[in-house]
Amino acid sequence: MFAALDLGTNNCRLLIVSSDRGRLRIVDHYNRVVRLGEGLYETGQLSQAAMERTMVALRHCASKIEGKRFSAFYAVATEACRRASNADHFLSQVLYETGLKIKVISPREEVELALAGCNSFLYDNVLKRNKTKALLFDIGGGSTEIAWVKIDFARRKYILIGCFSIPVGILTLREQFNIATLQNYYQMFDFVLSKVMEFEAIHRIQAEIVRNQVQFIGVSGTITTLASILLNQNKYNRAAIDGLSLQTVQLKEIIRTLLDQKFKETEILSDRYKKRIHYLLPGCAIFDAIHTLWPANDIVVADRGIRDGIIAKMTTNKLRNYYKNHHYLLNQ
Repeated sequence: MFAALDLGTNNCRLLIVSSDRGRLRIVDHYNRVVRLGEGLYETGQLSQAAMERTMVALRHCASKIEGKRFSAFYAVATEACRRASNADHFLSQVLYETGLKIKVISPREEVELALAGCNSFLYDNVLKRNKTKALLFDIGGGSTEIAWVKIDFARRKYILIGCFSIPVGILTLREQFNIATLQNYYQMFDFVLSKVMEFEAIHRIQAEIVRNQVQFIGVSGTITTLASILLNQNKYNRAAIDGLSLQTVQLKEIIRTLLDQKFKETEILSDRYKKRIHYLLPGCAIFDAIHTLWPANDIVVADRGIRDGIIAKMTTNKLRNYYKNHHYLLNQ
């Protein structure tokens, strides 16, 4: 068995799988909104309330792991713990109370794990559409990661041309711009656009999009939620979302719907999504800015992320020993 834990700025996620002759089966999984990065933009620290919420989730994860024998286990933390001045103290407390040793990873490693989690999409979907490159983006709670990738179909491998981490996600952007008016939304949009233009200046991705050589891949969170709204799902169904191919104009229409719901007070969305609109709109502004700069026609939606990337790397013989020797679990 293999297990991966991803402690993000907004969510705490655990994935446990078993492997039999290379075939993977999900044994258990867990996903809890903890808002670890709430208040981080103003104070530069993890708040007491956020740490307590997160500790409850991590204790639950530890209880799922306890007593099981793993070939490898790896636990990581991302942007909130990269930025918070008290993150080391918090993670030491986590180790003491739960036995989970969590490594803070760099933006580069975060991008590489997201890519590993979407490995099959990078070949199958790009090849099917006669593209040669992919632009993958992952809108998180505290940061947004972008990967610019060239596909080598002959050797069935991808080459990471460049990656970029924007230090804004749905939580930090919401705190930086109080979403009280439509103007606030476009302030968020302009702010993100100014950031992603730095990456465009280096890699000239627009020219590749004009030549219809680029496949968009949207990972996790905001994009999967927009896809779920588009499919009018009463309850989120991962099987229907993961790998779904959409026209980007469809997602832009959903964003317009969300803006009408928020600022024109039209009754369009179900209660399930109305309650989440304050967290959805910052993610929408990020996607809106990315797509405005790089207007690809279609997008592959991936309900995958860091956990999937860790598992993918664990289950290849080449890297299994690395994760086995970097066992981030006490008393294992």
